[in-house]
Amino acid sequence: MAAATPDDEYEVLCDDVGSFLRRYSTEDGTTAVTDTELDGTTAYTPTGTVVRCDAEQAPAANPEVASTLQRQTGTGAVTIPAGARSVTLVVYTGAPTATVGAAAPVTLNAGTSLTWSVDRGGDAGEQLRDAFVFTGVAGSDFLVSTTREV
Repeated sequence: MAAATPDDEYEVLCDDVGSFLRRYSTEDGTTAVTDTELDGTTAYTPTGTVVRCDAEQAPAANPEVASTLQRQTGTGAVTIPAGARSVTLVVYTGAPTATVGAAAPVTLNAGTSLTWSVDRGGDAGEQLRDAFVFTGVAGSDFLVSTTREV
């Protein structure tokens, strides 16, 4: 049986002064909380009320989200315009390329799984700024799923 390894989770929180980093470390069933400046090393003591940094924004009024699922086998491309809430790619076979925004294409290997996403929608919402182009070559088989506010 493998030995349990520690688990660290991080969250950016805000207080009356600004934002800071909170680390939750769990080992052997015990959780410890450590607050630092955003550099992750300088100790920080929160001032006033601690909230999620986006907690002061009004929640989205139930935005409607449309989803797509596109499979590409062989040569061809799947293009996702800028403005999506999430994009996920899973490469089954072959070596397709991924292009994000104006960046150079990157070749991906079979077994690659990538996700880009934002978590707030509605009037104060977020969206992915870049367009995505996934281009298949002979022998490629990949799946692209997206969500977008409508």
